[in-house]
Amino acid sequence: MENIAIIGYSGHSYVVLDASLKSNLHIQFYSDLSEKQNNPFNLQYIGDESKDTFNWDIADSYILGIGDNTIRELIVRNIINKGEKKILNIIHPNSTIANFVKIGIGNFIGPQATINALATIGCYCIINSGSIVEHECQISDFVHLGPGSVLAGQVTVGRKTFIGANTVVKQGVCIGENVVVGAGSVVLKDIPNGEVWVGNPAKKLR
Repeated sequence: MENIAIIGYSGHSYVVLDASLKSNLHIQFYSDLSEKQNNPFNLQYIGDESKDTFNWDIADSYILGIGDNTIRELIVRNIINKGEKKILNIIHPNSTIANFVKIGIGNFIGPQATINALATIGCYCIINSGSIVEHECQISDFVHLGPGSVLAGQVTVGRKTFIGANTVVKQGVCIGENVVVGAGSVVLKDIPNGEVWVGNPAKKLR
């Protein structure tokens, strides 16, 4: 049996672990800054992966339980630097993935999420519960879509962008890298790199 560990064990990780169980994927271990008193999934603590003393050989594969894009990127770098360790996709069995969709590695796709035809999902993304990624959308690496967000057809989302819960993005809009879109926003036009937008219609906050 393959030994699998999750990195991060609170909040978002609980949703990932629940999806893992429903996909018949057995996670045995967790890594976090310290051992947790609250251990709802009865996992074994194996230490803090950011420490030089961490034993990467305990697990054969890893899954990502961290919602923050920047921290998730640091964790991925640590895993890659340790050589032949796999970072698994976790795809909830109640999600819908159409034909001709391309999905990279290390992603989480939550319950009731929908990814439609010819969409591309990069690596290490979070497509949260109830999100809709419509036809021909292009999602770059380390993107986080909040629950219930909707990307209409042919939307492009740049690397390390966060889109808040229940946001709607108009068809054909291009959102740059390192962008933050506040929850409940309606995005009707392109957003340049590094900006924060919020509102209905969404406007630049900074």
